[in-house]
Amino acid sequence: MSAGSSSFRRRGGGGLALIPGTRASVHNGQLLLSTGSASLDAAIGGGSAVGTLLLIEEDKYNIYSDVLLKYFLAEGVLAGHNLFVASAEEDPSSILRSLPAPLLDDLGKEEKTIGELQSSMKIAWRYQNLPKLEVTPATSSRFGHCYDLSKAMSAEMLQAVKCHSFFLPTECHSGICCSMGHAYTLLLQSVRRIIQQEGFDGSCPQKKQKNVLRIVLQSLGSVLWGDDICYSDHPQQIHSLTRFLHALRGLLRMSLSACIVSLPTHLIQNKAVLSRIRNLSDTVIGLESFIGSERETNPLYKDYHGLFYVHQSPRLNSLLCNVSGTKDLAFKLKRKQFTIECLHLPPDLSDRASRSSKQELSECSKVLSAGRTHLDF
Repeated sequence: MSAGSSSFRRRGGGGLALIPGTRASVHNGQLLLSTGSASLDAAIGGGSAVGTLLLIEEDKYNIYSDVLLKYFLAEGVLAGHNLFVASAEEDPSSILRSLPAPLLDDLGKEEKTIGELQSSMKIAWRYQNLPKLEVTPATSSRFGHCYDLSKAMSAEMLQAVKCHSFFLPTECHSGICCSMGHAYTLLLQSVRRIIQQEGFDGSCPQKKQKNVLRIVLQSLGSVLWGDDICYSDHPQQIHSLTRFLHALRGLLRMSLSACIVSLPTHLIQNKAVLSRIRNLSDTVIGLESFIGSERETNPLYKDYHGLFYVHQSPRLNSLLCNVSGTKDLAFKLKRKQFTIECLHLPPDLSDRASRSSKQELSECSKVLSAGRTHLDF
């Protein structure tokens, strides 16, 4: 070995880190996917981890939870991931046609700015002759994108990715077949078949570059899925949904896939069932809409449309979970964007508050003037 050489060699990066649209977590090394919303990624610890199950507890009127599902699918289209959409109410093809359009102008401006900075920077002479890396839009280092909810994604972009669908009315032709939890059996078989045939579980190696499967299951547990947990205190098939989630979670752990499930938890009568469902999920978030409540007309909440809760965070490759330090979160839906922010309430500047504060100050001054050194709280 020559004197100028070293015995140390840089270890090559794993294949998972080269998947477009993903990045490794700095906390536990887990491969992360963007949910399509930067604020949601920050709230759940950087993104949705590959091989995990994200549960969305729907709002009362199921208005805002569908927006998060569309964000997740739209991000998969831009990253070139495969999609699997299952629903018992809305045709998956119509869900895909209503995905929000990406703001590609901002992405182009950002790439142009980065290129101008790189061209204007002066580097050392020894690095000038090194080969330059070409960055394509599919393998861009940017994690997550911005979307315009007022515009629909073009058909050309949807045709560039492989989409799989499961529409219960077409998969199950008779009402008897869809009862007694059999709909979950058909759905699980469909998900398992896609994972095995497309090589996401490693049994059949993918021919091209490794890819990720994004799974979206809309409104599980509803009556349309043949389930009775949402309208009965003592459902007949109390374990049908929990068994499905347990089997689905096992499939996700052994494959390059990530799943988002929406559930109308406000309709579940048996709280024990809700607790089991949360325990079978890795990440649990909830949406509480202000529609129909007193907060809708309360001027303190005029800048928001509802509250956002992080009920459970995943513990992957670590004993502790990585969560945001902010607990009070709220969301608002604008014409073009859905955002999650810290809940900031304005100060109470009413006359009653000012009078009460003046009375408290006067009482404190009387106590101090009487010669007492210790205040009673």
